[in-house]
Amino acid sequence: MSRKTGLITQRTRAAWMFLTPMLLVLAAVALYPLAQTIWFGFTDASLNDLDGAEWVGFRNYLEWFDYGNGQGEWDGLLVDERWWRAVWNTLKFAFVSVFFETLFGLIIALVLNAQFPGRAIVRTAVLVPWAIPTVVSAKMWGWMLHDQFGIINDMLMKVGLISAPIAWTATPETAMAAVMMVDIWKTTPFMALLILAGLQMIPGDIYEAAKLDGVNPVRVFRKVTLPLVMPALLVGVVFRGLDALRVFDIVYVLTPNTDATRVMSLFARENLFEYDRFAYGSAASTVLFLIVALITIGFIYATRMDLEGKEDR
Repeated sequence: MSRKTGLITQRTRAAWMFLTPMLLVLAAVALYPLAQTIWFGFTDASLNDLDGAEWVGFRNYLEWFDYGNGQGEWDGLLVDERWWRAVWNTLKFAFVSVFFETLFGLIIALVLNAQFPGRAIVRTAVLVPWAIPTVVSAKMWGWMLHDQFGIINDMLMKVGLISAPIAWTATPETAMAAVMMVDIWKTTPFMALLILAGLQMIPGDIYEAAKLDGVNPVRVFRKVTLPLVMPALLVGVVFRGLDALRVFDIVYVLTPNTDATRVMSLFARENLFEYDRFAYGSAASTVLFLIVALITIGFIYATRMDLEGKEDR
């Protein structure tokens, strides 16, 4: 028993020795900037004088502004309508994008998991959108969605679906839909790749037995395929959800300075650098971090996943 305990201690010590350099680097590039951002959110920091920042408490988050005549109003991030609209835009973007990326990714993964001639070529072609850098994809789609010389409007007008060109990224009613469409196009291959990996881990004997028993293919998918691929699918949803909640580049390139698509990260950047409200932007960044963390923890708890993506039975 003591020999086993000593071996466990030795392996634990070795694991910490290998992990320590990585943890130090992570603390330097992630933990310290995060702590500094949280600190600036409680100060009056300005971009021109970060060293002279002074503690102001929760003023950036919520403060009662007294007019001096017995009246006043609440001020701060937590009562800022533009901030809450950015929160709503972010949540809507994340939910819709991740839902359709998961749905389309599952369909593509099922197709790619089947045996057919040229499957390797099709798998490579499917990954092309994911391989293109996000900024390049956004700029490419920006030209395609242009109201005057974009190919999307030209095609839709030729088939009679629209009668006049639409400014997809400039019209408030269509801007968010355009951003979602581009993100779904780019990121669906990522979901398909993760789900395909999960599908290939399923033993083929299960399908052979179901075929011999004459089980309906739809029932096989519901009772066999979906439960067995669910861990990989949930891991993909967690990763994509994190990315979608922190989305910045695709929105910034396609629809800059648009209220209809302004997300939390864009709101924070504008206040940090463009409006020179560094403390206010730091407060927004802090709340963004808390929202992402709470949603992620809640999702993992609700789906009973552990950190390895396995369901907790």
